[in-house]
Amino acid sequence: TKHLIKNVLWTTAKNFTVERGRQQIEELISTWDIHESWLHHSEFLEEEELKDSKRYHYRACWGIPTRRRPIPQATANVYFVIVISKFKPDTTPVEVFYRLESSRLIRRPEQCQFREKWLKDIIENKIACTERL
Repeated sequence: TKHLIKNVLWTTAKNFTVERGRQQIEELISTWDIHESWLHHSEFLEEEELKDSKRYHYRACWGIPTRRRPIPQATANVYFVIVISKFKPDTTPVEVFYRLESSRLIRRPEQCQFREKWLKDIIENKIACTERL
């Protein structure tokens, strides 16, 4: 079945601020179909100046705390980049990309539906790895 990909109306380059970027990432995350037991926090990491753009890096750290384990055994990170072109008009919306900590594949929110399974896989792999050690 084809899922409807929900997206966010991204702010324009001229209206962008670091905090507005974080708020919009939260808005995007709220469209993802993820069970309520997952908790996350998001944070701004750094600003990167390139020849053709400015890139703003963010991270959302996910886990499932429980009554028995209020601090999760493992967490999964999703990294976001908001790109502001230096060549496009400042009325153009920012571009947004994300990737999972275990992957080099870069995804665009409007082209790919986020899957809760990706978070589960990262955490299961981390737990299996620590158990082997």
